[in-house]
Amino acid sequence: MSIDKACGLVLNKRDLRETSILVDFYTREFGKVSGILKGIRTEPEKFASNLELFSLNEIIFYRKTHSSLHLVSQADKIDNFTGIRQNVERISTASFMMELINSVMQAEDANADVFNLALASLKELETNYNPEKIATIFKIKMLNLSGFKPHFDSCVSCLDKIMGQSKFSLALGGLLCPRCMAKDPTSRAIFRGTIATVLHIERNSFAASLNLGMNPLIKKELDLILNSFLNFHLGRELKSQKLLNKLEMAVRS
Repeated sequence: MSIDKACGLVLNKRDLRETSILVDFYTREFGKVSGILKGIRTEPEKFASNLELFSLNEIIFYRKTHSSLHLVSQADKIDNFTGIRQNVERISTASFMMELINSVMQAEDANADVFNLALASLKELETNYNPEKIATIFKIKMLNLSGFKPHFDSCVSCLDKIMGQSKFSLALGGLLCPRCMAKDPTSRAIFRGTIATVLHIERNSFAASLNLGMNPLIKKELDLILNSFLNFHLGRELKSQKLLNKLEMAVRS
């Protein structure tokens, strides 16, 4: 057992027995870490953080060699992202980011780029009045960094470059060229602008992606394809995505 220090975002937390909580963090140093905070429900003053969802904390924990569940002895709040917590759409977007990371990242597989993306997205969400756009950019970049992404660079079947028409296959996880479309009769047509948008966001920085204009039709298709891809390959719809969908419908109605 070793004692380690890490900077981590709270992905999820739940009660454990009568006095403790179990928290999933995404840390810069170790990736996704799960830890028990003993006694925090009866003696919250023992910790310098209430460990709210998507808050940034410095934690000290005893890392067990033969278990993925560790003991957190100290948690100090660094940033609570107060600006996000004043608006339900921003809260829902931040919650979605944390749930997506928790769903696609493996335990204790460090990826500093994922941590930096999440942190940059939360900071932008505090002041940016377009949570939908931030969520879409985050989704594309997150899937790319995690290796879980749909295949938009070439035909997912034959790997040839696609110069003209293509379709998107959920089952195969990417684009199909005209020669390979018959391999998935359920594949759907996709705008070339949608493909170009995904590739631009994958290949450019988060800040540069924020400056990218998004046609409403392309934005709608992006959300449909990315959400369908996630639902298909995760085998479920993320709870926070359901809430974002309801909020989006309420805004449009």
